Amino acid sequence: MPFGTGAYQYEVIENWAKLPAGWQFGWVAAVACDSQDRVFVYSRSEHPLVVFDSDGNFLASWGEDVIEDAHGIFIDDEDNVWCTERETHCIFKFNAQGDLVMTIGTPGQEGAPGEPFRLPTDLAVASNGDLFISDGYDNARVHKYSAAGEHVLSWGDWGEGPSQFTLSHCVRLDKDDRVWVCDRTNDRIQLFDTDGNFLEERTGLLKPDTIYFDPNGEVVYVAELEQRVSVWTLDGELLSHWGGAQPSDKPGEFAACPHGIWADSHGDLYVGQVQVDDGLQKFRRLGGD
Repeated sequence: MPFGTGAYQYEVIENWAKLPAGWQFGWVAAVACDSQDRVFVYSRSEHPLVVFDSDGNFLASWGEDVIEDAHGIFIDDEDNVWCTERETHCIFKFNAQGDLVMTIGTPGQEGAPGEPFRLPTDLAVASNGDLFISDGYDNARVHKYSAAGEHVLSWGDWGEGPSQFTLSHCVRLDKDDRVWVCDRTNDRIQLFDTDGNFLEERTGLLKPDTIYFDPNGEVVYVAELEQRVSVWTLDGELLSHWGGAQPSDKPGEFAACPHGIWADSHGDLYVGQVQVDDGLQKFRRLGGD
């Protein structure tokens, strides 16, 4: 049974991830792929960052000694892996070999109201190396940092208007370096320039959790909390979607809450869910352009 519509249809690959004996995923908060199509699964479990090849074969496990509460993951153009830790209020940067090379924030230390970090959610890297961090559970904020990890500016406040959030849950930058922020509880995505000036909003979403842009920067994939995945043009035209009716534990549907999303170089999608254990699914794209 295919999922989606038009040029963006997929089939689910059941039992894709081959974990070592005795291991299991907890809630799969996030997933990402690097330039080698290695798949990084970021979960709330004893082995929080597990690496697979595109066929689901286990390659490695990172971060057991530092990661405590997986939330958002981002892999940059140099295959650095950025892990946002919600409960410990910090971000860890690993290089492509799995070495911890930077920590932003003090693990276990919460910032003052409005200041970094109070239960942060995700990170993205701009084309010039600047860092943008959504700080959304106990701060309605987005923070901008230099590539060296120095705080530059912050914006956002609680509410439903422009530049306000009720949960700034994910941040990503498009090919024009516009800053997209999932304002999850307000059922929208807000767009800003890199100085934090409001540009526009995108609505018609079911509590957007996470965004992924395709390599050409023309297609936007969104994991939505209310059991849906959707695919859009950069200008806001809906191309494809599935799920969203009600929770379902059938393969390819969503028993709980899609929370993380990424695609590999073949256009195959990986979706992680929270509020359920082992909620990782791979969707192989059928056909395409």
